[in-house]
Amino acid sequence: MQKLQGIAVSPGVAIGEALVMDSEGFRIPRRFVSRDAVVDELERLDKAIAASAAEIAHHRERVAAELGEKYGAIFEAHLQILQDAPFRNELDEMIRQRHYSPEYAVSHTLRRYAQVFQRAETSYLAERATDIFDIEKRLLRHLLGRRREGIAHLTSPVLVLAHNLTPSETSSLDRNFVRGFVTEIGGPGSHTAIVAEALEIPAVVGTGPFLTEVSGGDLVIIDGDKGLVILQPDEETLALYRHEAEAIRSLAAKLEPLRDLPAETRDGVRIQVLGNIEFPYEVDHCFDRGADGVGLYRTEFLYLGSEVEPTEEVHFQAYSQVLRVMAGKPVVIRTFDLGADKLPNVPRPDNENNPCLGLRSIRLALRNLPLFRTQLRAALRASALGPIEIMFPLISTLLELRQAKMVLADVMEDLQEHRVAFNRDLPVGMMVETPAAVLMIDRFVEAVDFLSLGTNDLIQYTLAVDRSNRDVVGLYNPADPAVLRLIAMAIQAADRKSVPINMCGQMSGNPLYTMLLLGMGLRHFSVTPSAIPEIKHVCRSVTLAECQAIAERVMLMENARDVKSYLKEETKKHKLGGMQ
Repeated sequence: MQKLQGIAVSPGVAIGEALVMDSEGFRIPRRFVSRDAVVDELERLDKAIAASAAEIAHHRERVAAELGEKYGAIFEAHLQILQDAPFRNELDEMIRQRHYSPEYAVSHTLRRYAQVFQRAETSYLAERATDIFDIEKRLLRHLLGRRREGIAHLTSPVLVLAHNLTPSETSSLDRNFVRGFVTEIGGPGSHTAIVAEALEIPAVVGTGPFLTEVSGGDLVIIDGDKGLVILQPDEETLALYRHEAEAIRSLAAKLEPLRDLPAETRDGVRIQVLGNIEFPYEVDHCFDRGADGVGLYRTEFLYLGSEVEPTEEVHFQAYSQVLRVMAGKPVVIRTFDLGADKLPNVPRPDNENNPCLGLRSIRLALRNLPLFRTQLRAALRASALGPIEIMFPLISTLLELRQAKMVLADVMEDLQEHRVAFNRDLPVGMMVETPAAVLMIDRFVEAVDFLSLGTNDLIQYTLAVDRSNRDVVGLYNPADPAVLRLIAMAIQAADRKSVPINMCGQMSGNPLYTMLLLGMGLRHFSVTPSAIPEIKHVCRSVTLAECQAIAERVMLMENARDVKSYLKEETKKHKLGGMQ
């Protein structure tokens, strides 16, 4: 058994077989084969070894001819391993006696060999592990051939283990079979983490290198609450986590009756709990859990899931679907929040070393007006079908906001000229996710109908922490006093002008912060659908006076560690510990 500590980005516990993804694509070996298929499988292994040996011999001769015998000897060592009798006997025994598939036998055996080299005291021997992995990839390539499956065409439940998953790869995961995923790199608040929450599957990122220590089909546990990954767990650990998974299911069942109840504090203050969605189908999750509306529709996945730019009709149909399900409840559509590298047909900027500070979000939209206008036209057309609100992301200056509103007004005029129905009075708001926006909040509240605190970016920009950088991600902390002061400033400014303010970042869906945010004056929470029952439960368990007392004490604290410790104590005191 081996434990890996990573960063928890989507809660829950998942137990299952590993699907290992590497730079060669997916390896999805069938772990077991039937008794009557053993002879055929051994024949398949023979052919793969022969084909691999022929390739290696060819490379050896070519390299020796061009560079000399010394370099050709590298491939000679590969050939010796392939033709080694004990190695072949071990593979045969695994297939004949244990009925393992050739793919699994090859991967399991060679990775065990590689680990022996990696643990060697000399760097020379440690580096030979790379040769073992090269042989493994070559054999698997011949064994799987065209039968290698893609990420969207799974046939059995798996846990995906990868170096990294792009947002588009994550969004294409088959929800019927992918029960959780782990990546070696990444951080909280990334699009990949957001999609994991949308899929409602446990996920851990930023574990560091581990893929060389696991084979496809190995048993794995993902603890999305603690950020823990357990490879080949022992029976005691397995029993413990099966019990925990059952407890999670039991808690969800207990919270289910809250679906039709309002999020109202014990002293009668009504709180709005809305849902965050990435895909149109998620609106069903919001409706099923009794959301007061959709507080954030992240529209960028309309772009990420396609090779071509989505048309106006594609946008319109997606928005219309969400409106129909919500049946009169408000839906906030955020215009695309992407970098130029993620959009089809948009030239990539030169020398963009730090995309988080580069051409993205509203900046990109204002540089690509046809793209921006297409989305706005679709959203305005959909506003004739129900209560849509439009929100602009990453607004840092008043000029950006005014420019975005001018484009919107121009699209309205165009629709009116062509007699296309839309709601001219639909609310227009902005994301507050930079320190600059908070420092100018007294001006922004005069120019918008509502605000939404995007804490994922606000934390990153305030603390100067790249949330995808494993070396500094530990500094990315919602409880940091600097972050809390900025949140308080924004809420107070909105309250003075009676402008509704929502919070839609991951912080709002964490019940640890609910009492604090209520005490700071927040009355609108927008969270992942799976978190709605928990946030409702906390709201219905406390009084506003209790929350205000908590907020007053927290705002006097000097570091995030003290804030978190205190909030955990208060959570236990109010008997909300089961929510963590």
